Amino acid sequence: MPRPARPDRHAQPRRKARPRGDHRARQPAHEYELEALRGLEHVAAGELATVPLARDVRGLRFWFPGDPARLTRLKSAVAVYRVRTWDVPRPRGLLGHQQLGELTDFLLGAVQVGAHRSFRLAAAGKESAVMQRLAEELQTGLNLPHDPEAGELLIRLRPEEGGGGWDVLARITPKPLSARAWRVCNMAGGLNATIAYAAHKLAGQREQDRIFNPMSGSGTLLIERDLMGPSAALVGVDLNPEAVKCARANIQAAGRDIEVAVRDALHTDLPARSFDLIMADLPWGDAISTHQSNEVLYPAFLQEMHRLTSQRGRLCVITHEIRLFERVLSAQQKWNAHELFQVASGGHHPKGYLLSKG
Repeated sequence: MPRPARPDRHAQPRRKARPRGDHRARQPAHEYELEALRGLEHVAAGELATVPLARDVRGLRFWFPGDPARLTRLKSAVAVYRVRTWDVPRPRGLLGHQQLGELTDFLLGAVQVGAHRSFRLAAAGKESAVMQRLAEELQTGLNLPHDPEAGELLIRLRPEEGGGGWDVLARITPKPLSARAWRVCNMAGGLNATIAYAAHKLAGQREQDRIFNPMSGSGTLLIERDLMGPSAALVGVDLNPEAVKCARANIQAAGRDIEVAVRDALHTDLPARSFDLIMADLPWGDAISTHQSNEVLYPAFLQEMHRLTSQRGRLCVITHEIRLFERVLSAQQKWNAHELFQVASGGHHPKGYLLSKG
């Protein structure tokens, strides 16, 4: 069937039906989109469903008339973008006088939210003459320097899904949301905070849980859980004194009070059934430990955690050593396990598993 003739494509942004501003927000509605780690989109969608005033939700894209600061508090999203679509067949069309003025005003709205100090473009062919000219024009219009590598205002251009125009997405924060403000100390192999949040959500959040984090590293799993709400107990241990020192610095920066100590997770001397939930980001054999040492560590870990877990307790494990872990699981009968997620992060594809006593 022939496609209907299109209206004049020359410069009006695509006018979509939009929800009216909500009287409780007293602000006009803007369109937004969340970016989530691949494999955790369902967790981000679940958190988005709890945001008051979010309307016309399509996956991770939605309209929101409230204070955008509310969106920057989302824990499962990597980033939040303000979105607008232009009815132009290719990015060159954004250089027209009217389009460029509209684009500049749109981006200045994002800068007003995030107080960005520089910008960069992310698009296919970003080294092209068109993109270079667009960067030059925006540098003048936004009065911000163009930093192609580390610009704070990340501007993404992509073809409109299901249409012939182009979407422009402007990240409303200078840094990704996954770069938590409390992280003042980093350790090699540190867990992405959005993965830690998702693991806790999927493992089940219960106020009565006594929670243990062996091999706690820089404290990501501990801090993310404590920020989610109360628990009966929250304890972490690590064999590395530098890791414990790092975790304590992050805990202090987060304004939390969490017990973390230098101790071997396999020899804690703690009583049996001390915990209802154990959260573990096991060594992946790259930045921390080796594949050979993990062959010994993983079976011993499962055995000791079985001793420490209450009768109806849970063990959540995150690892990139997928073949090894699943082989160890198949060789034992004390734990029942199912996969929670597999996520793409930093060139790795770790899986999260939830185990219960068999």
